[in-house]
Amino acid sequence: MFVPLTPLRCLHRAVDLFGHKTGVVSGDRRFTFAEFGARCERLATALAMEGIQPGDRVAYLSFNTHQLLEGYYGVIQAGAIVMPLNVRLTTHELAGILNHAGARMLIFEDDFAPLAEELRPLCPSIERYVATGEAPADLPYEALIAQGHPERADIFQVDENAIAELFYTSGSTGTPKGVALSHRTLYLHALGSGQVFAGDEHGVDLHTIPLFHANGWGKPQSSVMMGLRQVMVRRFEPTTVFRLVQEERATTMALVPTMANALINAPDLKEWDLSSLKVIHIGGAASSPELVERMETALGCQVWAGYGLTETSPVATSARPKSTIGELEGPERYRRQAMTGWPVCGVELRVVDIDMRDVPRDLASIGEIVIRGDHVMDGYYKEPEATRAVITDGWLHTGDMAVWDEESYVLIVDRKKDIIISGGENISSLEVEKAVGAHPAVFECAVVSAPDAKWGEIPVAIVVLKEGQTLDAEGLREFLAGRLAKYKMPRAIEFVEGPLPKTGTGKIMKRVLREPFWAGKDIRVQG
Repeated sequence: MFVPLTPLRCLHRAVDLFGHKTGVVSGDRRFTFAEFGARCERLATALAMEGIQPGDRVAYLSFNTHQLLEGYYGVIQAGAIVMPLNVRLTTHELAGILNHAGARMLIFEDDFAPLAEELRPLCPSIERYVATGEAPADLPYEALIAQGHPERADIFQVDENAIAELFYTSGSTGTPKGVALSHRTLYLHALGSGQVFAGDEHGVDLHTIPLFHANGWGKPQSSVMMGLRQVMVRRFEPTTVFRLVQEERATTMALVPTMANALINAPDLKEWDLSSLKVIHIGGAASSPELVERMETALGCQVWAGYGLTETSPVATSARPKSTIGELEGPERYRRQAMTGWPVCGVELRVVDIDMRDVPRDLASIGEIVIRGDHVMDGYYKEPEATRAVITDGWLHTGDMAVWDEESYVLIVDRKKDIIISGGENISSLEVEKAVGAHPAVFECAVVSAPDAKWGEIPVAIVVLKEGQTLDAEGLREFLAGRLAKYKMPRAIEFVEGPLPKTGTGKIMKRVLREPFWAGKDIRVQG
């Protein structure tokens, strides 16, 4: 039997099987799955009454709220394309994205009312501005919902190959591109990632990462499908996270390393009951065995690293336990759990050389990760040439350089653009960062390249210390001596006041840190 694949089936399953269960917690509001489903359906029918047509783009400017989560189902039930925006972007950047997409409606939180007003004259395609709170707008969100009515979607009328979601990349390597994800791709991603992240219907999923970023929006479909209660963390702050874990008995959440660091170094960590936590998934940037061990010790749960891209919906791998390697203990277990991991269902992954030949599985030979399968995007929106540039012969070229082993465990060593070539030797900035980050006085660090007349490039470590800690360059280099080959040692070390500049999901913006050195900033060489 052919039944169209669509995330709407995730919602229908939750309503049918878990209708009376609390499904969504957002601030002081709580909704059962039946209530949440009805609101999504009201949104869908209301959007149609407002003239939103199949294929139209409906954009959101919002932190994590139930209104944004409703958009993941209501907008696509209307046949339109949901388009969450990175709230950290400037007015100019947002206008460029909205105009490229041709969005017809913008739904925004009150915090972004001034920004919405700035966008009005810049975005002629937007016909309606809808406020989720009390801010002046063309239409309040609750009034929009009220004019709709509950009406379950006929999934047999859904084109599973139609675009359901549109996410714009960060633009860190150029102009932001719209990643187009179809109903089919998202449903299959929910099935694959749900096996890893949402297998326990009794679980409580804390949405710690913004839903407008890959690490955040990858979970709404699988968590809804599996009947997990979802708790919206509107903005990440350690005490808020601790309180919600304690009050809601949260069992799982996703973090990037900078978030993890903030939690395990929070002064009030020991004041909260975090015993409900079972698994934390860490991704978005390279982890380390030391960080995994510290997290498990501090938070009392398992920690698994993982990997994905906006272009892969996003989950591609997880460093979850694998039966073929048996039970692991101590350092080897932490090493495995900090790796990029092995593919989830629906994903084929290889590590290849420039001629698309698999590199040896020796955890030493470096190649590029290429991916194909159910989770890979349909392409970049209105960018056929850019799509062809990254998808060749059916494989998505990720730009991530990695090694792998016979068990298909992958370990990313760096992004292509972040590899430092010093005196002809390739240096992984991630490897150096992990070594620096293992020092107990270091809160966070970034390693970037700087120009050098003799070596071409040298690694520079930019370090933020934990509060109350002291460390100098000599002491750090002594610590690194047994951990890094001499040619990998940072030739310059800068201690700065934190925090380091980050993206919306907490990734350190290396481009921002690297640019001053290449613009002629003096480098204080250490050794």
